[in-house]
Amino acid sequence: MPNPKLISPTSDLEEEYRIMLKDWESTGEQLVPFVLRYKHDDFPGLIQQLENEQKGIGFQHKHVMVPHSTYWLVNQENNILGVSNLRHELNENLRKVGGHIGYGITPSQRRKGYATLILKLSLVEAKKMAIGDVLVTCHKDNIGSAKSITNNGGILEEEFELEGRAMQNYWIRI
Repeated sequence: MPNPKLISPTSDLEEEYRIMLKDWESTGEQLVPFVLRYKHDDFPGLIQQLENEQKGIGFQHKHVMVPHSTYWLVNQENNILGVSNLRHELNENLRKVGGHIGYGITPSQRRKGYATLILKLSLVEAKKMAIGDVLVTCHKDNIGSAKSITNNGGILEEEFELEGRAMQNYWIRI
């Protein structure tokens, strides 16, 4: 079976998107990356919003006011396994928390290597954009994310506390 691949969001996968969100929401976890928290009752409108934000138009999230691209990790059956969001540049907020790439794997698909893969494929996209060194952040207690980052060459730059939680910032040279 071919490896999963990154694709741009498409209205063609509305049902798969909703299935992925239900899987996530069943755990009560926060949806990561932040674009998963966008309203999706008007699905074509969601796709248009993501396309606009990629062009730097009409940002919804006050923390990420820079152009950013969203990708879905899909398997051969077009099931959405995870989502990544690649910020084309960093602002002051993103330099501290969020970095260039945020990603998440739907709960039923975790511990299968997909987090490492989605980050690896997102780094390929960052390289195409000539971003250079990439900042990736995670909560210190998110051992899986930290492992995915270090598996992709991440070097821990700093640890700090934010709102009572320990955070880690890693740099990846691409």
